[in-house]
Amino acid sequence: MPIKQYNPTTPARRGMTSQDLSEVTAKKPLKSLIKSKKQNAGRNNTGRITVRHRGGGVKRHYRLLNHNLPAGTTAVIEEIEYDPNRSARIARIKDQDGLYHYVLADTSMQQGKTIVSGPEAPIESSNRTPLSRIPIGSQIYAIEIHPGKGAQLVRSAGVKAQLMAKEGDYAQVRLPSGEVRRIRQEATACIGVVGNIQHQNVKIGSAGRNRRKSIRPGVRGVVMNAVDHPHGGGDGGRHGTGKPPQTPWGQLTLGYRTRHRKDVSKLIIKSRHDAKRKK
Repeated sequence: MPIKQYNPTTPARRGMTSQDLSEVTAKKPLKSLIKSKKQNAGRNNTGRITVRHRGGGVKRHYRLLNHNLPAGTTAVIEEIEYDPNRSARIARIKDQDGLYHYVLADTSMQQGKTIVSGPEAPIESSNRTPLSRIPIGSQIYAIEIHPGKGAQLVRSAGVKAQLMAKEGDYAQVRLPSGEVRRIRQEATACIGVVGNIQHQNVKIGSAGRNRRKSIRPGVRGVVMNAVDHPHGGGDGGRHGTGKPPQTPWGQLTLGYRTRHRKDVSKLIIKSRHDAKRKK
Protein backbone atom coordinates (compact mmCIF):
# COMPACT_ATOMS: atom_id res chain seq x y z
CA MET A 1 0.00 0.00 0.00
CA PRO A 2 1.67 3.27 -1.12
CA ILE A 3 2.32 6.40 0.92
CA LYS A 4 0.10 9.41 0.24
CA GLN A 5 1.79 12.82 0.11
CA TYR A 6 0.24 16.27 0.44
CA ASN A 7 0.79 19.64 -1.18
CA PRO A 8 2.71 21.99 1.15
CA THR A 9 -0.24 24.27 1.89
CA THR A 10 0.96 24.75 5.49
CA PRO A 11 4.28 24.10 7.28
CA ALA A 12 2.77 20.96 8.87
CA ARG A 13 1.49 19.62 5.55
CA ARG A 14 4.92 19.98 3.96
CA GLY A 15 6.38 17.13 6.01
CA MET A 16 3.22 15.07 6.45
CA THR A 17 2.41 11.76 4.79
CA SER A 18 -0.31 9.19 5.38
CA GLN A 19 -1.34 5.78 4.16
CA ASP A 20 -3.41 5.28 1.05
CA LEU A 21 -6.65 3.71 2.29
CA SER A 22 -7.99 2.84 -1.17
CA GLU A 23 -7.86 -0.90 -0.39
CA VAL A 24 -9.70 -0.49 2.94
CA THR A 25 -13.48 -0.66 2.99
CA ALA A 26 -15.54 2.40 3.90
CA LYS A 27 -18.20 0.25 5.57
CA LYS A 28 -18.63 0.46 9.33
CA PRO A 29 -17.39 -2.45 11.48
CA LEU A 30 -19.77 -5.14 12.69
CA LYS A 31 -21.47 -4.10 15.91
CA SER A 32 -21.25 -7.65 17.23
CA LEU A 33 -17.44 -7.57 16.98
CA ILE A 34 -16.71 -4.22 18.64
CA LYS A 35 -16.92 -2.89 22.17
CA SER A 36 -16.51 0.53 23.74
CA LYS A 37 -13.04 1.54 24.85
CA LYS A 38 -12.54 3.86 27.81
CA GLN A 39 -9.74 6.42 27.74
CA ASN A 40 -7.71 5.98 30.93
CA ALA A 41 -5.02 8.57 30.15
CA GLY A 42 -2.23 6.18 31.13
CA ARG A 43 -3.70 5.38 34.56
CA ASN A 44 -4.04 1.96 36.16
CA ASN A 45 -6.95 0.62 38.19
CA THR A 46 -5.92 2.65 41.25
CA GLY A 47 -5.74 5.93 39.35
CA ARG A 48 -1.95 6.23 39.27
CA ILE A 49 -0.26 7.26 36.04
CA THR A 50 1.77 4.25 34.92
CA VAL A 51 2.33 5.41 31.30
CA ARG A 52 3.29 9.06 30.96
CA HIS A 53 2.32 11.43 28.15
CA ARG A 54 -1.07 9.88 27.43
CA GLY A 55 -4.47 11.52 27.34
CA GLY A 56 -7.13 13.04 25.11
CA GLY A 57 -7.44 11.90 21.52
CA VAL A 58 -10.32 10.71 19.41
CA LYS A 59 -12.77 8.13 20.69
CA ARG A 60 -12.35 4.59 19.41
CA HIS A 61 -14.15 1.26 19.48
CA TYR A 62 -12.09 -1.85 20.12
CA ARG A 63 -12.30 -4.58 17.47
CA LEU A 64 -12.56 -8.09 18.90
CA LEU A 65 -10.00 -10.12 16.97
CA ASN A 66 -9.93 -13.90 16.95
CA HIS A 67 -6.29 -14.91 17.44
CA ASN A 68 -7.18 -18.58 17.85
CA LEU A 69 -9.33 -19.78 14.96
CA PRO A 70 -10.60 -23.32 15.65
CA ALA A 71 -9.08 -26.15 13.66
CA GLY A 72 -11.16 -27.07 10.64
CA THR A 73 -12.30 -23.51 9.99
CA THR A 74 -12.75 -22.55 6.35
CA ALA A 75 -13.61 -18.91 5.85
CA VAL A 76 -14.00 -16.38 3.07
CA ILE A 77 -12.60 -12.87 3.36
CA GLU A 78 -15.39 -10.33 2.96
CA GLU A 79 -13.64 -7.04 3.70
CA ILE A 80 -10.26 -5.56 4.64
CA GLU A 81 -10.88 -2.98 7.37
CA TYR A 82 -9.00 -0.25 9.20
CA ASP A 83 -8.36 -0.77 12.91
CA PRO A 84 -7.54 2.35 14.95
CA ASN A 85 -6.13 0.25 17.80
CA ARG A 86 -3.26 -1.45 15.92
CA SER A 87 -0.83 -0.74 13.12
CA ALA A 88 -1.93 -3.70 10.98
CA ARG A 89 -5.09 -4.01 8.95
CA ILE A 90 -7.77 -6.53 9.88
CA ALA A 91 -9.86 -8.84 7.71
CA ARG A 92 -13.52 -9.60 8.28
CA ILE A 93 -14.11 -13.26 7.46
CA LYS A 94 -17.18 -15.49 7.34
CA ASP A 95 -16.69 -19.16 8.22
CA GLN A 96 -18.55 -22.24 7.01
CA ASP A 97 -21.13 -21.88 9.79
CA GLY A 98 -21.99 -18.32 8.86
CA LEU A 99 -20.13 -16.78 11.82
CA TYR A 100 -18.08 -13.63 11.43
CA HIS A 101 -14.56 -13.11 12.79
CA TYR A 102 -11.88 -10.46 12.66
CA VAL A 103 -8.32 -11.67 11.97
CA LEU A 104 -5.03 -9.96 11.16
CA ALA A 105 -4.71 -9.17 7.46
CA ASP A 106 -1.50 -10.11 5.66
CA THR A 107 -0.08 -8.83 2.39
CA SER A 108 -1.83 -11.48 0.25
CA MET A 109 -5.34 -11.15 1.69
CA GLN A 110 -8.02 -9.70 -0.56
CA GLN A 111 -11.76 -9.79 -0.88
CA GLY A 112 -13.08 -13.23 -1.86
CA LYS A 113 -10.01 -15.24 -0.84
CA THR A 114 -10.56 -18.46 1.15
CA ILE A 115 -8.41 -19.18 4.20
CA VAL A 116 -8.18 -22.44 6.15
CA SER A 117 -7.12 -23.18 9.73
CA GLY A 118 -6.04 -26.53 11.15
CA PRO A 119 -3.55 -29.39 10.74
CA GLU A 120 -4.99 -30.26 7.32
CA ALA A 121 -4.75 -26.71 5.95
CA PRO A 122 -2.85 -26.36 2.65
CA ILE A 123 0.62 -24.82 2.92
CA GLU A 124 -0.42 -21.52 1.39
CA SER A 125 -0.22 -17.87 2.40
CA SER A 126 -2.77 -16.73 5.03
CA ASN A 127 -3.57 -20.28 6.19
CA ARG A 128 -3.04 -21.21 9.84
CA THR A 129 -1.46 -24.53 10.77
CA PRO A 130 0.91 -26.05 13.37
CA LEU A 131 4.62 -25.30 13.07
CA SER A 132 5.28 -29.01 12.57
CA ARG A 133 3.62 -28.83 9.12
CA ILE A 134 5.18 -25.57 7.94
CA PRO A 135 8.31 -25.98 5.74
CA ILE A 136 11.63 -24.73 7.13
CA GLY A 137 12.50 -21.28 5.82
CA SER A 138 8.89 -20.11 5.55
CA GLN A 139 7.85 -16.64 6.65
CA ILE A 140 5.21 -16.72 9.38
CA TYR A 141 3.30 -14.38 11.69
CA ALA A 142 0.70 -14.48 14.49
CA ILE A 143 2.62 -17.20 16.34
CA GLU A 144 1.45 -18.95 19.50
CA ILE A 145 3.80 -19.17 22.47
CA HIS A 146 1.70 -21.76 24.30
CA PRO A 147 -0.29 -24.17 22.08
CA GLY A 148 -4.00 -23.39 22.21
CA LYS A 149 -3.65 -19.95 23.79
CA GLY A 150 -3.79 -17.98 20.54
CA ALA A 151 -1.35 -15.78 18.65
CA GLN A 152 0.92 -13.63 20.82
CA LEU A 153 4.04 -13.02 18.70
CA VAL A 154 4.61 -11.10 15.42
CA ARG A 155 1.36 -9.16 15.03
CA SER A 156 2.47 -5.62 14.06
CA ALA A 157 2.28 -4.09 10.60
CA GLY A 158 4.86 -5.32 8.11
CA VAL A 159 6.60 -7.78 10.43
CA LYS A 160 7.43 -11.42 9.84
CA ALA A 161 9.31 -14.27 11.49
CA GLN A 162 11.17 -17.12 9.87
CA LEU A 163 11.03 -20.81 10.73
CA MET A 164 14.70 -21.74 11.01
CA ALA A 165 14.80 -25.38 12.11
CA LYS A 166 12.97 -28.22 13.84
CA GLU A 167 14.54 -30.33 16.55
CA GLY A 168 12.67 -32.75 18.76
CA ASP A 169 9.47 -31.24 20.13
CA TYR A 170 10.55 -27.68 19.38
CA ALA A 171 10.90 -25.46 16.34
CA GLN A 172 13.42 -22.62 16.14
CA VAL A 173 11.93 -19.32 15.03
CA ARG A 174 13.82 -16.12 14.24
CA LEU A 175 11.71 -13.18 15.41
CA PRO A 176 11.74 -9.66 13.89
CA SER A 177 14.03 -8.44 16.70
CA GLY A 178 16.71 -10.94 15.65
CA GLU A 179 16.04 -13.21 18.62
CA VAL A 180 15.98 -16.93 17.89
CA ARG A 181 13.54 -18.71 20.14
CA ARG A 182 12.34 -22.26 20.62
CA ILE A 183 8.57 -22.83 20.33
CA ARG A 184 6.75 -26.11 20.57
CA GLN A 185 5.84 -27.61 17.21
CA GLU A 186 2.17 -28.00 18.22
CA ALA A 187 1.86 -24.21 18.35
CA THR A 188 0.15 -22.69 15.33
CA ALA A 189 1.12 -19.79 13.09
CA CYS A 190 -0.09 -18.10 9.92
CA ILE A 191 1.96 -18.25 6.75
CA GLY A 192 2.95 -14.93 5.22
CA VAL A 193 3.78 -11.34 6.22
CA VAL A 194 1.55 -8.98 8.19
CA GLY A 195 0.05 -6.34 5.89
CA ASN A 196 0.33 -2.54 5.84
CA ILE A 197 4.10 -2.75 5.35
CA GLN A 198 4.41 1.00 4.71
CA HIS A 199 3.25 1.88 8.23
CA GLN A 200 6.78 2.66 9.44
CA ASN A 201 7.32 5.18 6.62
CA VAL A 202 4.47 7.50 7.58
CA LYS A 203 5.56 10.97 8.76
CA ILE A 204 3.34 12.45 11.45
CA GLY A 205 4.13 16.01 10.36
CA SER A 206 2.29 17.94 13.09
CA ALA A 207 1.91 17.92 16.84
CA GLY A 208 -1.86 18.00 16.56
CA ARG A 209 -1.87 14.67 14.76
CA ASN A 210 -0.10 13.09 17.71
CA ARG A 211 -2.59 14.64 20.12
CA ARG A 212 -5.45 12.99 18.23
CA LYS A 213 -3.59 9.69 18.79
CA SER A 214 -3.77 10.31 22.57
CA ILE A 215 -0.05 11.20 22.76
CA ARG A 216 0.70 14.27 24.88
CA PRO A 217 3.96 16.27 24.69
CA GLY A 218 7.10 14.90 26.31
CA VAL A 219 9.89 17.09 27.67
CA ARG A 220 13.58 16.10 27.74
CA GLY A 221 15.12 15.74 31.15
CA VAL A 222 18.22 17.82 30.32
CA VAL A 223 16.09 20.96 29.89
CA MET A 224 14.40 20.55 33.29
CA ASN A 225 15.52 21.86 36.65
CA ALA A 226 17.56 19.59 38.90
CA VAL A 227 14.63 19.25 41.27
CA ASP A 228 12.48 17.80 38.50
CA HIS A 229 14.82 15.32 36.79
CA PRO A 230 18.23 13.67 37.42
CA HIS A 231 19.44 15.06 34.06
CA GLY A 232 18.38 18.62 34.85
CA GLY A 233 20.18 21.58 36.31
CA GLY A 234 23.54 23.13 35.48
CA ASP A 235 24.51 26.47 34.04
CA GLY A 236 22.92 27.79 30.88
CA GLY A 237 23.72 26.33 27.49
CA ARG A 238 23.48 22.90 25.94
CA HIS A 239 24.94 20.03 27.89
CA GLY A 240 24.69 16.27 28.17
CA THR A 241 23.22 14.21 30.97
CA GLY A 242 26.50 14.00 32.92
CA LYS A 243 25.47 10.58 34.21
CA PRO A 244 23.98 7.32 32.91
CA PRO A 245 20.51 7.86 31.34
CA GLN A 246 17.79 7.67 33.97
CA THR A 247 14.05 8.09 34.37
CA PRO A 248 12.70 11.01 36.42
CA TRP A 249 12.74 8.67 39.44
CA GLY A 250 16.34 7.53 39.05
CA GLN A 251 15.72 4.18 37.37
CA LEU A 252 18.48 3.36 34.89
CA THR A 253 17.37 3.06 31.28
CA LEU A 254 18.76 2.64 27.75
CA GLY A 255 20.50 -0.70 28.14
CA TYR A 256 19.70 -1.45 31.76
CA ARG A 257 18.10 -4.87 31.91
CA THR A 258 14.74 -5.04 33.62
CA ARG A 259 13.75 -8.60 32.74
CA HIS A 260 13.51 -10.88 35.76
CA ARG A 261 11.74 -13.91 34.31
CA LYS A 262 14.10 -16.86 34.17
CA ASP A 263 11.61 -19.50 33.07
CA VAL A 264 11.97 -18.55 29.38
CA SER A 265 15.76 -18.22 29.30
CA LYS A 266 16.16 -21.85 28.28
CA LEU A 267 13.94 -21.24 25.25
CA ILE A 268 15.98 -18.33 23.90
CA ILE A 269 18.81 -19.59 21.69
CA LYS A 270 20.05 -16.19 20.50
CA SER A 271 19.26 -12.98 22.38
CA ARG A 272 17.92 -9.98 20.51
CA HIS A 273 20.65 -7.91 22.20
CA ASP A 274 23.36 -10.09 20.69
CA ALA A 275 21.76 -9.71 17.26
CA LYS A 276 21.92 -5.90 17.52
CA ARG A 277 25.58 -5.90 18.59
CA LYS A 278 26.66 -7.80 15.45
CA LYS A 279 24.97 -5.33 13.07
